[in-house]
Amino acid sequence: MKDINLLSKTANELRKNVVKMICNAKSGHPGGSLSAADIVTALYFSEMNVDPKNPRMEDRDRFVLCKGHAAPVLYAALAEKGYFEKDLLMTLRKYGSPLQGHPDMKKLPGVDASTGSLGQGLSIANGMALAGKLDKKDYRVYALLGDGEQQEGQVWEAAMTAAHYGLDNLCAFLDSNGLQIDGEVEKVMNVAPLDEKWRAFGWHVIEINGHDFKEIFDALDEARTVKGKPTMIIAKTVKGKGVSFMENLASWHGSAPNAEQTEKALEELSKND
Repeated sequence: MKDINLLSKTANELRKNVVKMICNAKSGHPGGSLSAADIVTALYFSEMNVDPKNPRMEDRDRFVLCKGHAAPVLYAALAEKGYFEKDLLMTLRKYGSPLQGHPDMKKLPGVDASTGSLGQGLSIANGMALAGKLDKKDYRVYALLGDGEQQEGQVWEAAMTAAHYGLDNLCAFLDSNGLQIDGEVEKVMNVAPLDEKWRAFGWHVIEINGHDFKEIFDALDEARTVKGKPTMIIAKTVKGKGVSFMENLASWHGSAPNAEQTEKALEELSKND
């Protein structure tokens, strides 16, 4: 039985740390980190078989943050899970810190893939999933993409590859908040209809509210029953979720809040504790 109330509190804690980290660094990407917090929480604190004491465990589930600029929410989750001390979060983007602007698997325990160049992450996840198949391992691979990222051609090459090899041990989430750094996705380069496109590329597609834990877990349960093809969970989300003055604004894609804005954001988020 999943404790949705506890998971909601955990996601809220991740959001608070995201805001604090980016404020302290004076740079970073709050919008897409906040929109993905519930998905990342569901994966790390319920769904995935991982062990912070043994981060390279051979049979662990893998996670690829394809939209690597959302690294703050991944770092917040890893710290909350116990991969490293939370004090390290305040070194985000500092010179010499293992918490770089984009994830680096060689510097930080718990990071399965170095990402940041949009479009490449799903190919990495494919390789992990295919290796699992060839090695007859039971682990699953999870990937998190952005909807602006769907404009990258390599995403669709990877989509074809995953379907061709029947990677049913691969489950991808699309953090569909409708915004990218230059504005609305549909105005910058329309990628709709994504559900029809992913189905046409041979994937099993599920559409959910990416902030509803019941829907997230129902989708994950369904994905586990799918055989012979990968699963894409299209999660409708709100960029900047949880901070009123950041929500649904592309300007918060890659802007750091100042001290006053951070205080206001934390005050709002604390009401959800």
